[in-house]
Amino acid sequence: SGSSAAAPLPEEDCMKLNPSFLGIALSSLLAIDLWASKRLGVCAGEGSAWGSARPLMKVIEVSGHGIPWLLGTFYGLCQSDSSAAREVLLNLLFALLLDLVLVAVVKGLVKRRRPTHNKMDMFVTISVDKYSFPSGHATRAALVCRFVLHHLVLAVPLRVLVVLWALVVGVSRVMLGRHNVTDVLFGLLLGYALYSVVEYCWLSPLSAPALFALW
Repeated sequence: SGSSAAAPLPEEDCMKLNPSFLGIALSSLLAIDLWASKRLGVCAGEGSAWGSARPLMKVIEVSGHGIPWLLGTFYGLCQSDSSAAREVLLNLLFALLLDLVLVAVVKGLVKRRRPTHNKMDMFVTISVDKYSFPSGHATRAALVCRFVLHHLVLAVPLRVLVVLWALVVGVSRVMLGRHNVTDVLFGLLLGYALYSVVEYCWLSPLSAPALFALW
């Protein structure tokens, strides 16, 4: 009698006995993602199920790396003597740089660690590459795939090969244990959407005369 009610505990000290449906769903999806990623990491090490295919997967890894694409595009830009080719290559260079910046920003914000079974023997990494989400290789592969299909005249078999290359690059990231499945799926979607941004901001002699004056 006369005693005051106990003061409520701070929210962070209260045990949530009824977590939200959204929280349960996200936790379940994360658990499935980690389980599937580990099961699919069949080339993560030499002793893995498909360890003998690891050298091939690493070649595919290099084919989707940013540095070869940046150097190759810049070299082609310097060697090109066609104004139309220079315009396409300059926009490809812009797309690749935009991709690097965007992926680095998202990785720095999310800060998701790479899978525990990943071997840190990747080709030319920077500090942000210790994070996993999203897959930069996947974003680049999807971006380059859309770019090539829209701006190069290719026979149907070559167009199919370009699409297959983008998909194989994404799959190889999980097989090597570099990324989780959701890292790759989000990366492919991000790269696909990023191409639309590049198209909207397309650089031309009319919109960016100073850039084209350099070449």
